[in-house]
Amino acid sequence: MYRKILLPIDITEPAMTDRAIAVAQQLAKAFDSEMRLVNVQSLLPIAFLDYVPENFDLQVRNGLEKEIAAVAAKIDYAPERVSTIVLFGPVYQKVLAEAEAWGADLIVLCSHRPGMDRFLIGSEATAIVNHARCSVLVVRGAAA
Repeated sequence: MYRKILLPIDITEPAMTDRAIAVAQQLAKAFDSEMRLVNVQSLLPIAFLDYVPENFDLQVRNGLEKEIAAVAAKIDYAPERVSTIVLFGPVYQKVLAEAEAWGADLIVLCSHRPGMDRFLIGSEATAIVNHARCSVLVVRGAAA
């Protein structure tokens, strides 16, 4: 049913990442799917460019690629069926673009339970759910 499962992860939220991975992994095993972990980072504001080293973007990319590879290596699934990608830009737009480009038929993401701040300013998960062309499964944040 699901051939390709895209899994946007936030490396700074390991409990939520683990929870989303567990769900995606179960689905991938059940449907013999491919999995792709994607981490999207915001771009550095232009005003800060004078204050960072010349190769800052490369250092950040290399560090993030190592981190996401370490997360992928812990997944109990055939390594050749799990891929990773690091992207830079607006989160929900990059996730949706990657889902389209990769041909994902399911996006599994973890999200905090909505609070008043989310209703006022929105959330990346809401934007992904509202605009995705494929199915989206939202896993609630780590259990207390």
